Amino acid sequence: MVGTDLKAETMKLMEKRTAVEAEMNVIIERLTQPGGPGLSGNLVDSEGFPRTDIDIPVVRAERRRLSELRNDHKEITDKLNENIQVLHSARLAPRSAPAKGSGSESSRNIIQRDTPSDMDVDVIVSRPFAVVDEIADGSPAAEDGLQLGDQIVKFGNVESGDDLLQRLSSEAQASQGHALTLVAMRQGALINLTVTPRTWHGRGLLGCHFRIL
Repeated sequence: MVGTDLKAETMKLMEKRTAVEAEMNVIIERLTQPGGPGLSGNLVDSEGFPRTDIDIPVVRAERRRLSELRNDHKEITDKLNENIQVLHSARLAPRSAPAKGSGSESSRNIIQRDTPSDMDVDVIVSRPFAVVDEIADGSPAAEDGLQLGDQIVKFGNVESGDDLLQRLSSEAQASQGHALTLVAMRQGALINLTVTPRTWHGRGLLGCHFRIL
């Protein structure tokens, strides 16, 4: 029988992942602020000299830390997936999963959980396959409620598999001008959003970047 120890470990991992995501978001926001160097932008000017408008040692340190956090996040997520598989297989009782909501619910309805320890395995069983690591100000993604650190569980008809970046792009293009259902995990809770890929003054149809997990 799966004991409480495994679930307790899973909840601790959820808390740890949330803390890692929070630190990642802070770094990403600093690096991607207007005039900032971005996550991978050049640290030299057009003439090959070090940029004077940024603190290069700090930028390098933050990029290095972000890389470390991403590795930690992947390890935690992999371990979580292992635990969730065990927990889920041990609790295959006929219950209605609240993950994706119903048509009568608000498109932005959040499954409320007071603390990570209150989560049921049915809520965390869905596996995110991508995380939002960049969002442009004023973009469709930002206006429709997507946030940095959101972990994508479902994007239209895309849920998992191979060639995910290409499939995400194709799904956005196919849905241009039409509302698209998106399910994401945000701070331990599954949320339902509707985003509408559309042209705007920036790049892409959403103005955000997905990193495959």
